[in-house]
Amino acid sequence: MPASRPEIKAPRPRLPLLNPSNNHTFIQPTKRINDGQDIANFLTSEAYHDIVTFLMQLNASMFPTVIPTPEGEKNHIQTWEAGTNAVVFSNTVLKLKVLLEDLEGIIAEAPPDQGPRRFGNISFRKWYQIVESRLPELLKRNLPAQVRSFHQDGQDETSPVIELESYLLGAFGSAQRLDYGTGHELSFLAFLGGIWKLNGFATTDPGVEERGIVLGVFVPYLSLVRRLIKTYSLEPAGSHGVWGLDDHSFIPYILGSAQLSPPITKLEELPSEGSLPGAPDPAAVVKALIVERERHRNLYFDAIGFIYDVKKGPFWEHSPILYDISGVPGGWAKINKGMIKMYNAEVLSKFPVVQHFPFGSLFQWQQDPHAMPPPVSAHISSQPARASPSSAQAGYASAREPVQEGTRAPWAQPTSMGRPPMAATAAPWSRHPDRTGLGTGSTHNRGIARDVDAQAQSSGDIVGTRAPWAK
Repeated sequence: MPASRPEIKAPRPRLPLLNPSNNHTFIQPTKRINDGQDIANFLTSEAYHDIVTFLMQLNASMFPTVIPTPEGEKNHIQTWEAGTNAVVFSNTVLKLKVLLEDLEGIIAEAPPDQGPRRFGNISFRKWYQIVESRLPELLKRNLPAQVRSFHQDGQDETSPVIELESYLLGAFGSAQRLDYGTGHELSFLAFLGGIWKLNGFATTDPGVEERGIVLGVFVPYLSLVRRLIKTYSLEPAGSHGVWGLDDHSFIPYILGSAQLSPPITKLEELPSEGSLPGAPDPAAVVKALIVERERHRNLYFDAIGFIYDVKKGPFWEHSPILYDISGVPGGWAKINKGMIKMYNAEVLSKFPVVQHFPFGSLFQWQQDPHAMPPPVSAHISSQPARASPSSAQAGYASAREPVQEGTRAPWAQPTSMGRPPMAATAAPWSRHPDRTGLGTGSTHNRGIARDVDAQAQSSGDIVGTRAPWAK
């Protein structure tokens, strides 16, 4: 395996904080993405920049860390596993854990309906209604005082809690459609990012509080939504079927691959290749016993384990994209880098995923003055623009052959390695030389994440992650 090499040199930006001494006008978040053409505006917005910056913060914090030891002794490598005692949770993290526990407890008040159904269980609507009615009090009890009373411009204006409540309510699925997907997961990321911007988390030591957020808040959140999915049979939201990475989640694959990447000494020096010594091989995702062993400490294997919980049959058949990624050379750092690019392409750049994301004062629709115009790509040009049914059907028909090719049985034309040929689902980063990824590049801190993303798209990396059915 190639030796890992540091890729990021510039200081890593952190999500900027609002100044509590300045007046701030909070507004009720509203929908702004109404058709595919709005995606280009979103990709150059303040909201997009802040979302990417915050996700990169969390991602960098989960890389194993080299702990210096006295000269002559072997350096200690500290990993950040779920359940580890190495991460001390702040008061804010502990309160948010209690909030999620309270929300999970409401499931007992809305048991699933036992009647016949074809899709999601309608009792999820009752759970959602109870949560909606109690959320103001729950947030009042579990949000830091400095967040709830953040300086406002005027006495009768919208409070910061109203904005946070909007993102939290959007983080558990749709009560109308009885589904859950990566757009809802994105909403929870915004909820946490909003608390960060309102000075709700400790920010003195880079990486420390971020690890607490991941292991103390995001992991319990995943546990809650997975219980909701299983209890109420929630449908995948905007799923690509077997041609999506996962029916419901994406971020666990980013953070989980970071946990298994080579150790770092500085957050600014993330490796682009290699793995943590002793880390399980990526190909182990097809081995149920190893998945079960690793899922309790690693987010990537935990997400794979949930797939095993809810799906039957050969892994290559129901999860071909993840199966293909399991064979990517370059180790977990290479997978982490590819996952970030894929998240940008398959989540943040897809109209069906982000169309319901609301914009307020914490995540603003207005354009980032430092943003580079997004290059024309397959993802941007293929967004829906209120197309007619006939054109949609034509696009679907033109994409069927590659998809069918990718789903052939594993015993058809076996490779010398015994792996089925998955050309149609090949991981985007398995075909392109390393160039650059989100979080690298620009010397302007404010534009680092987006500048590099634009460079990656223009060089072909992002285009390479287009869905198999994209024309």
